[in-house]
Amino acid sequence: MHIPTLIARKRDAGSLSTEEIDFLIAGLTGGSIPEYQWSAMAMAIYFRGMSIEETWALTRAMRDSGEVLTWGAPGSRPPVVDKHSTGGIGDKTSLLLAPLLACDGLWVPMISGRGLGITGGTLDKLESIPGFRVGLSVEEMRAQLERLGCFMAGQTAMLCPADRKLYALRDVTGTVPAIPLITASIMSKKLAEGLDRLVLDVKWGSGAFMQTRPDAEDLARALTEAGRLGGVEVRALLNPMSETLGCAAGNAVEVREVIDTFHGKGPEDLIDLTLDLACAVSDTPRETHFQRLTDGTAWRKFQEMVTAQGGDGEKLNADALPQAPVVKYLTAPFSGLIAALDAAAVGNAVLNLGAGRSRAEDAVDHSVGVDHLIKSGTEVRPRDVLCRIHARTEADADAAGRTILAGIALED
Repeated sequence: MHIPTLIARKRDAGSLSTEEIDFLIAGLTGGSIPEYQWSAMAMAIYFRGMSIEETWALTRAMRDSGEVLTWGAPGSRPPVVDKHSTGGIGDKTSLLLAPLLACDGLWVPMISGRGLGITGGTLDKLESIPGFRVGLSVEEMRAQLERLGCFMAGQTAMLCPADRKLYALRDVTGTVPAIPLITASIMSKKLAEGLDRLVLDVKWGSGAFMQTRPDAEDLARALTEAGRLGGVEVRALLNPMSETLGCAAGNAVEVREVIDTFHGKGPEDLIDLTLDLACAVSDTPRETHFQRLTDGTAWRKFQEMVTAQGGDGEKLNADALPQAPVVKYLTAPFSGLIAALDAAAVGNAVLNLGAGRSRAEDAVDHSVGVDHLIKSGTEVRPRDVLCRIHARTEADADAAGRTILAGIALED
């Protein structure tokens, strides 16, 4: 098959056959198709889209590009469940949800990714915990799932290798928001996990890949359809991402907020969303989930998971996490009612501090970010704290402060 011809056909709004998509994915996985050609194909898909049939063919080909996990017949083990968020600013629900659902007797094989664009990645947050190892073998995953009921890890070399390559390309070529590519990326990994049930947290707004609710609805339909075709029970919840979830965005700063939440001191919006997601894949009453989340039950499970994956769960606390050399409070230069604190502004500030990647090879600084973020609806006066900035230098902190201030809208 002639790759430029396939790229040109998609560029001109044509369709690709299942065989052509299989060929393209095999070439990406094996390296016979160079990254620059797949980058061009990704851009063509971004502008021209894909049909349901093409999207499913892409998802299936990416799933089958590597190993597909199995956990035994449904009656021989607990239900296998997972959650995926389409990305947001300050979204650390995975760290809360995996141990919470494991406390419910479910198996949670949570295979996660790194940050894309301005949105943070679960693996980057986990790696801010000293010693935490996200690279587990399939044998380690299976043993930990049977022993603890959950693990949180990255893709193995043999799990959806095509997605791992395409994921990195999307991040640096401006093609992240393409619904077919998002669908194939998410669902290939989730279908490869051998799940029974999956809940999707589909975000929309300035801090999400989908900017509008109709776009998020389109994505939710594509994801649930791929799940149906793949034999998994999928529920999609739509949630706005116009404001940071919780009061922290970064890596270590978000883990600190997770620890607070496990101890009953977390932000209300973070707790509510975590419970919504838990109830979507579990028949246990919401009140029971809330009690386990905040009374130490889920925290002990999280500690066990940290220890099992190389960290020291017993000694894990806020002081054990990376600390930025500069910590600076951003105070209000105005008075009034905060109508909005734009999530995209916070995301860009955190990205520029070094908590995310502008290029695939960029290193992440786990210590930087923002916390103590003020929420919309709050009345402020001059010199009230809007947030706390964790930075490498004073200049970085000042630049982040200017970006955040530009994203604040006051009520008329």
